Amino acid sequence: MPKYVIEREIPGAGKLSKDELRSISAKSCSILQKLGPEIQWVHSYVTDDKIYCIYIAPSEAMVREHAKQGGFPANKVSEVREVIDPTTAE
Repeated sequence: MPKYVIEREIPGAGKLSKDELRSISAKSCSILQKLGPEIQWVHSYVTDDKIYCIYIAPSEAMVREHAKQGGFPANKVSEVREVIDPTTAE
């Protein structure tokens, strides 16, 4: 199943409170439940003005449908082609 990195431009994302992040997460999970088990949210990285989300989904279209239904921006959706880490050098 393909893995995607979703770049969401959200000014001030790094200043969102724990309660705001919890609310966003709950909304995302609710939409994922409606879309079914084919799409999974792995985790997200919150930076100053963006949130980078890692999803497993059958298609970019499904990732974008999740964003549309949740009212979340999906400024860029990129399919992961490979994963490397320090052990790749060995």
